[in-house]
Amino acid sequence: MKHIYTSVDIGSDTIKVVTCELYKNKLNLLATSSIKSRGIKKGLIVDVNEASLALKKALSEVESMLGIRIRKVIASVPSYFADFTMIKGEIDIVGEDDPRNGVVTGADIIKLFQIAMQPKLTPNKEMVTILPIDFKLDEKDGIKDPKGLVGSKLSTRAIMVTTPKKNIYSVIGLIENLGVEVVDISIGGIGDMYAFRNKELDEKIGAIINIGAETTSVSLYNKGIIVKNSILQMGGKNIDNDLAYIYKIGLDDAMKVKEKFALAHKMYAQVNDIYEVTTSYGETIKINQFEASEIAMSRLEEILTLAKKEISILSNRKIDYVMITGGTSNMANFKYIAEDIFGKNVIIGNVKLVGIRNNRYSSAVGNIVYFINKLKLKGKEYTMVTKSEEEELSSVHKSFINISNESMLGKVFGYFFSE
Repeated sequence: MKHIYTSVDIGSDTIKVVTCELYKNKLNLLATSSIKSRGIKKGLIVDVNEASLALKKALSEVESMLGIRIRKVIASVPSYFADFTMIKGEIDIVGEDDPRNGVVTGADIIKLFQIAMQPKLTPNKEMVTILPIDFKLDEKDGIKDPKGLVGSKLSTRAIMVTTPKKNIYSVIGLIENLGVEVVDISIGGIGDMYAFRNKELDEKIGAIINIGAETTSVSLYNKGIIVKNSILQMGGKNIDNDLAYIYKIGLDDAMKVKEKFALAHKMYAQVNDIYEVTTSYGETIKINQFEASEIAMSRLEEILTLAKKEISILSNRKIDYVMITGGTSNMANFKYIAEDIFGKNVIIGNVKLVGIRNNRYSSAVGNIVYFINKLKLKGKEYTMVTKSEEEELSSVHKSFINISNESMLGKVFGYFFSE
């Protein structure tokens, strides 16, 4: 069986689709697409027809690369008004009269989560996922994966993530109207962590800032588990607007200036480095890099300062690390502006798949890693393609992410819905 997984991330600026194969404990990138969003505003679907056309185009691009149809996906849903609730539960493991002799199975873990979450569910919200903190089997606690162990009572502490129902149903409805099944959902903050997760992050309290096109998400993590999330109504498009207003140019030209010419920090920007562009009045002007970088830097300072304040609001505890990701973090010299606000220890995310070395994909890639993690906890194998599609699929290995037991796949913080 080929283990093939496709992730969809519907953003305000672009819709990202990523397909990977888990092969010999490594993620192999098979195909990816990034299509300009339509009908999406601040991460929410505002025009179903327009959004459907853009999503269909993104899926079609990946399908043409793979030579097969995308039938099942993991989807990222908006995290507006998400709640992160501590839950606890306990079940009896069948004793010696049972053929299993008290051995914990994936089915026991599913049953345990179902019992733990029931008292905390509310009518106006839907569960996205459950992130276990740890398990306790009889008197032994601090267990990360209890499968295969023998005992009589299994308990857990976990974080249940819920969002308003419309956040979930709007995305699922959009995707399934195209004849594609959504087999799992997540939020961007979970994907971001799993894209970059390592042993060091699993021992610390920290925050990840994802600067998108129209919004910036600020997520707080305790030992690798998301516990709080906030969304700021600013992003990379604010820089586009500033450049467009000052130079009297169109938004498309302003975006090109930002992405291809301006630096995130004016340090090393050149006064003599010129970019020619035509204004809205038909006049050709010359923009120098130093001035354009000053404009971008000013807005980035504002966004990052607001994010820093939001971290303080989310937690009064000492933060061990701050990581920044999202498409805007790809700007040249971004680390310098990040260090100005957060100090030298700030981390700039780095998606490590060749072909998509772009932080705009962090949520999409990370949600695949998280999905694999949940499968491991459930003790099941799964693929999103049929046997005949496997035979058609050409596995051209473009790049790998190592998911050894010492890295992300070896960490057991996840939940998979029972069948």
